[in-house]
Amino acid sequence: MIILPVLKIQTMDESIKYPGQELKLFEKATNWKKYFSQLIQPYMHGRVLECGAGIGATTKMLNNGGYGEWVLLEPDREMAELLRNKISHNELPKNCKVIEGTISSFENKAQFDTILYLDVLEHIENDKAEIEMAASLLNPGGHLIILSPAFQSLYSKFDNAIGHYRRYARKELISLIPVSLKLRSLRYLDSSGFFLSFTNRLLLKQKYPTENQISIWDKLIVPMSRISDKVFNYSFGKSILGTWQKSKG
Repeated sequence: MIILPVLKIQTMDESIKYPGQELKLFEKATNWKKYFSQLIQPYMHGRVLECGAGIGATTKMLNNGGYGEWVLLEPDREMAELLRNKISHNELPKNCKVIEGTISSFENKAQFDTILYLDVLEHIENDKAEIEMAASLLNPGGHLIILSPAFQSLYSKFDNAIGHYRRYARKELISLIPVSLKLRSLRYLDSSGFFLSFTNRLLLKQKYPTENQISIWDKLIVPMSRISDKVFNYSFGKSILGTWQKSKG
């Protein structure tokens, strides 16, 4: 497993640190990425801001080149340079642009149609202030999309090792969202994976899953969750996915 450098993020005037080991570990979790990608793409359009783009694995899955400018916001210098190299070598679409920094790098005015926080918000200590600034950058009718780990009861050594401040339930996530944004969709995902996480929390207590464990989860458990999530009406799961829209008026 490739070990990435510790990330040091300055956002909302607070220093945030998190390791990046999980990025390579989950890079090949294509079934999982396809699953949540299919759920969020109906809400995506126009100029896109992807916060915490990392190594671009999710960008590659989501961005088919048909959107407007796709801004990859990445605070880590080495990862930002990696993203630039991937664009120049056609590993990422040409509509991508890399900005090394955080949400505070932008002027406080509406300029994006879609803002993505995909497994990123849990790394940010002052998450409410972060989301308030993100909301101010949305154009009228634009969407804010958040994917994060769910349920604090599942918080494990793995969460701590990769720099998660928290996991979210519906109530906690909703409490972060400004009144200018209207809820469009909020659901839990990966109900089958929920039980694996619960087992790890109580019994295995692993700091990091192995590549083989990730492969089994992605190839066997995620397809099961596609079915069980519908059966349980998205009422619980290992992750939570929310979409909000900014008022047009």
